[in-house]
Order: sequence, then structure tokens, then C-alpha cells
Amino acid sequence: MTTTTSASPLSRLSLNTATTKRWTLKEAVDGAARAGLPAVGLWRDRVAEAGLSTAVRVVRDAGLRVSSLCRGGFLTARDPEGRRAALDDNRAAIDEAAALGTSELIMVVGGLPQGSRDIVGARQRVAELVADLAPYAAERRVRLVLEPLHPMYCADRAVISTLRQALDLAAPHEPQVVGVVVDTFHVWWDPGLETEIARAGAGGRLACYQVSDWNLPIAPDALLSRGMMGDGYIDFDTIGRWVSEAGYTGDVEVEIFNEDIWAADGHEVIATLVDRYLDLVAPSLLPTTNHENPAPSADSDTLIPQ
Repeated sequence: MTTTTSASPLSRLSLNTATTKRWTLKEAVDGAARAGLPAVGLWRDRVAEAGLSTAVRVVRDAGLRVSSLCRGGFLTARDPEGRRAALDDNRAAIDEAAALGTSELIMVVGGLPQGSRDIVGARQRVAELVADLAPYAAERRVRLVLEPLHPMYCADRAVISTLRQALDLAAPHEPQVVGVVVDTFHVWWDPGLETEIARAGAGGRLACYQVSDWNLPIAPDALLSRGMMGDGYIDFDTIGRWVSEAGYTGDVEVEIFNEDIWAADGHEVIATLVDRYLDLVAPSLLPTTNHENPAPSADSDTLIPQ
């Protein structure tokens, strides 16, 4: 395994398992370690396939840290049963994040319930359930990281579309309990982005930075329209500078949903993303690191709920 120090140009680069979707968790962790990456961002489906205790061990044995866990959220149900199910699932996600040694749980808040056009009510329900979850997350030192998604996902995935909306939703809570993520694919278009990134940094809420590019034409399944950095239209230098000026020094996750990338050899995908990261993303980032979440310790299994 290649050792990555804080002086390494890769010291902040994290492979999100969505980018190598057809790999198992172990394959993704091994691939990241082999390429000299110090961190992985994990999706819960891969953790579930491996089993939580195995996932903890695999990451620990590779010497990596978990930059974030994805995803919690989907908090817009109108009926009591749906709300209870959402709360139960998110509490389980919080427990998983704690066990894996990451404080950052990415929250995709959910779209409109089937048959509903009441987006105002959906946003209010998100606020209510975030408030319900916040004490549980705080007890376990896990932050609920709200992710604004591009407006084309408003109906089915996220009724918050801008960083401003996410920050307003986070505002009633302590910044170590509710934060936000800047995902370039979702927010690059926003004319208020510079101001809101600065606001997030000043408030201590900038919890995660994820990068991928905006490709055209939009895929038939819009979820799969992300591209490798440099293949689309996003100005990573400017957004990276804003994130750096806001004081963010944490990991940078590459998270790409793209059928062609999923079909390619995973090691080649990582090699390409490393090259693109070094060329397009890293130059605008602060050279320092501030990793509060090292790889899980040998006794991390004690955090796993029984």
C-alpha cells in the first residue's frame, strides 16, 4: 500500500464508492489504497453488502479514513408511518457513520411524496425531521450534512436546490450537528454560490466538498449525467478557490454517476481521476489538511449497534 502523508498532493483526495459502482466495498478500498489515496467516501449500499463490522475492518486494515457516509435523508413523507420509517433509517445511518469513524453523514433530503405538489409542506417536514434527528446525531458526534441538489431533482430527490436553502435549514442547529456539502455538479450554476460558500465557512458548516463535472447532453436518466473533471463545463479553479477561502481543509471526494465510467476498469478510472484532480482541482485548494476523522481505531467495532 502506498503511504500518503499530509505533504502528498493526494493527501485530501477521497474516492467515493459511487464512482466505481460495480466494485465491492473491499475492491474500492483496495483500489484507493493501491493508488495512494488516503480516504474513501462510502455509500450505505456497499456497507450493507459487506456487513458493517466487515466494512469497519476493511477500511481500518487498509489504513484509510472514511471522508463521509452517504446517504441519510428522504424526510418528506406525509404519513406518520413514513415519518417513523425515515427517522428509524436515519438513526441507523447515524450509527453506521459513528461505527465507520466518520462524523459526516450526507443527507439527500427527499423529493415530493407520490401524488403531492406541496413543495412548501415538503420543505417544512424536512426541517421538522432534521430537528428530530439532531439530538441523536449530536450524542454520537455525527453531523447531518445537508446536500442541495440541482433543481431538476427537486421532484424526486431533494426539495432543497441551493446552498442558501441548505444553510437556512441548518441555521437553527449547532454547526457541528448540521452542516452542508458543496457538490460541484449540483451547485456550479448558482449565481449566489460564492456568497453562500463564504457564509458556510464563516458559520463552521462547510462539512464536505465533492467534485464531478456537468456533461451534455443530459443522459436519459438525469442522475447519470455527471462526468470526470475536465469533460464538462464546471470551473473547478474558481469554486475550489471559494471553498479554500472559506477555510475548508478537509477531504475532496470524487463522486461520479456515469454508465461509461462504471463500465470502465476501476483502476483506470482511479488513475484518470487522480490526474484530473491534480491538474484541475488541487491547484486551487489550501495546502493544509484538517482531518478530524482518522481511520477507525482497532476498537471501532465497539461502536457498532448490536
